Amino acid sequence: MKLLSPPVQARSSSYNGEYGGGGGQRFSHSGYQLEGPITAIRIRQDNTCIVGLQVRYGKMWSDYVGGTEGDLEEIFLHPGEVVIQVSGKYDSYVRQLVFVTDKGRKMSFGTDIGTSFTAIPLYPKTGLRFISGRAGSLIDAIGLHWDVCLKN
Repeated sequence: MKLLSPPVQARSSSYNGEYGGGGGQRFSHSGYQLEGPITAIRIRQDNTCIVGLQVRYGKMWSDYVGGTEGDLEEIFLHPGEVVIQVSGKYDSYVRQLVFVTDKGRKMSFGTDIGTSFTAIPLYPKTGLRFISGRAGSLIDAIGLHWDVCLKN
């Protein structure tokens, strides 16, 4: 009797990071991805770093992480648009974040100081699913989690 192997499921999830320092408290938006794809991002920045962030998954905003100083900016993704690359700069905290979408949009926050990083998914046809990291009075570190994205 020949035993049949179960079908092999293609891998799709990958991770980049953590970029930054070891300060602050850990955070993860892993549970929010169940609310839907990333549809908007709020970034608080000052003239030296990324101070705080908040991400909307479907129609639900994540908890805000980080500090209260600086200017708050908000970007909305177009229907079906997916973040396919995140780059930036860091040292002991996150200095700059640049989001690039599959529609060719590039959204930059923060300042061009520190060590560069570029994060992309390992597998094709995947995008940014959720963010994790460390935060206190600013964003100390960031991790990027990639997987198949449902269209918003």
